Amino acid sequence: MSKAILAPLETIRTRMVVGVGSRHIFGTFVEIIEQNGWQGLWAGNTINMLRIIPTQAVELATFECVKRSMAEAQEKWKEDGYPKIQLGNLKIELPLHFLSPVAIGGAAAGIAGTLACHPLEVIKDRLTVSREVYPTISLAFSKIYQTEGIGGLYSGLCPTLIGMIPYSTCYFFMYDTIKTSYCRLHKKSSLSRPELVLIGALSGLTASTISFPLEVARKRLMVGALKGKCPPNMIAALSEVIKEDGLLGLYRGWGASCLKVMPNSGITWMFYEAWKDILLADKDKQRA
Repeated sequence: MSKAILAPLETIRTRMVVGVGSRHIFGTFVEIIEQNGWQGLWAGNTINMLRIIPTQAVELATFECVKRSMAEAQEKWKEDGYPKIQLGNLKIELPLHFLSPVAIGGAAAGIAGTLACHPLEVIKDRLTVSREVYPTISLAFSKIYQTEGIGGLYSGLCPTLIGMIPYSTCYFFMYDTIKTSYCRLHKKSSLSRPELVLIGALSGLTASTISFPLEVARKRLMVGALKGKCPPNMIAALSEVIKEDGLLGLYRGWGASCLKVMPNSGITWMFYEAWKDILLADKDKQRA
């Protein structure tokens, strides 16, 4: 639902981040309309829909599974003692009680989702940035594979993982922290749908702002071949951005990104919590 509604903002954001066309949101919007018509705003949306379903499924399932497993492990360690490592005659207890199950679950979710669905992300970005070169999903896949090999479908994987870990960790951690604090402050056991949308939007904004320079580098690496100059690594991509646009270039497209990320994050968490309530309703009745 969120991807279908917000596809035009995703298209504008991707073009701005990789340095294609105008540097302003409205200017990019006008360019897309002039070059490809209204349908150009939804360029790459089919592959985006195909990508987001398995990505979100893998991420959210991994998050719940790792979070629960980590919480159970910490409870067990409290009773039996934390794991220790031995250095010569010295035994050192690992300070695992400092680790947040939510943060660990968030990091694991980002890694699992990225590894599972990265080729779809690459194809989506190519379709968005250069529709004339990659007119369809099947042609994009075959062209990337023929010219760049299997590695082309995983271009930008390392910076994606490096950028995804802080983003995903912060995203899930901020949502859980804000939600828990809000419930405690207002003495609520559950939240309304508008409250969930607002909290989800704030968590998405925070996570996106922290990790945005890495997102810029990632996009440059993934679509660099289209411009005939693909940076060899993430540091080179960041240096290229700073050289061309200064430090502010690291946040080029941040405004469009926020316009997309905030409602996207809010809608995602609202639907997720709603479906959890529906799917767990029968189990709650059985327990009662």
